[in-house]
Amino acid sequence: MSVDENAFQLFCMGNPLLDMQVTNGEALLEKYGLKANDAILAEERHMPIYDELVEKYKVTYVAGGASQNAARGAAYVLPPHSVVYTGCVGDDVLAEQLKAANAREGLSERYLVVPGEKTGACAVVITGHHRSLVTALRAAEKFDKAHLASPAVAPCIESARVFYVEGFLLTHGTESVLELAKKASEAGKVFVLNLSAPFIAQFFQVQLQQVLPYCDIVIGNESEAEAWASASGHPSQTDLAAVAASLAAQPKSNPARPRTVIITHGPEATTVVTAGAEPKVYTVQPLRDEQIVDTNGAGDAFAGGFLGAYVSGRGLDECVEVGHKLGAMCVQQVGPQFQWPKVQVL
Repeated sequence: MSVDENAFQLFCMGNPLLDMQVTNGEALLEKYGLKANDAILAEERHMPIYDELVEKYKVTYVAGGASQNAARGAAYVLPPHSVVYTGCVGDDVLAEQLKAANAREGLSERYLVVPGEKTGACAVVITGHHRSLVTALRAAEKFDKAHLASPAVAPCIESARVFYVEGFLLTHGTESVLELAKKASEAGKVFVLNLSAPFIAQFFQVQLQQVLPYCDIVIGNESEAEAWASASGHPSQTDLAAVAASLAAQPKSNPARPRTVIITHGPEATTVVTAGAEPKVYTVQPLRDEQIVDTNGAGDAFAGGFLGAYVSGRGLDECVEVGHKLGAMCVQQVGPQFQWPKVQVL
């Protein structure tokens, strides 16, 4: 592999998953005790859901995993070979489906492949415009920090200017996240973390606080922001601008670059606060109800659009605008996918 093939601008890391999507899943929510708009790790009582989807529902298989979705979104925006992604998969047909989906968007991957393991899967239960995510990590939990120093990955880290990691990795891979975050900070590069789900702030607050000092940009939605505020004892959990300002003001290893916090709120608005500056609120161009096909992956699509524009050197206003464009494009497709033929969004 030549040096040029490793000269990526954006390096993403997360849990690679294959999404198993079904619609009209109200009965599944009740049976498995799920919430209509939530993301959880599968417990023992949830494990039968994956077979039940196949046996009783029409399943749509879509490449997933929060960071991988965002990486494909950024790759959609950027020139080919700009974005690389790593995570752990098994040596199975699910991994091959993920590779094929990445290739369509121009995303390069440097998977750690563990023989004999099953690639992670996510049950996506759609009810109306809501989605409930139930994840079985499987091989994704086997990611080894040593992979970051491997000949396939180390040159990619060296060349990248921006790094993006999903909060879900904090459930099992905090050492790997810290390794990457510290490398970025020491090199004066940009490290971006997505809060990913309310349970990360609720139950993995210690791990989150370990990584936060190295984060230059933090992205989350209103539920995740409220969960962080609650876990941190913030006095106003629903004032998104105040929560974003508090998160932006948390201690930082590289204070020369103020932290920026971005909180999306579906079709309502996006709130952005850079430490020391006044909050900015960006309106979202609403879609008609009949235009919305599936909201799964909309937040990841926003992150991908934002990252693509950011890597291109665009200002914060345009980065948010491109994020909104990709989010809107995503919800008009089945699952976290984008429009083809390709649409110019920059």
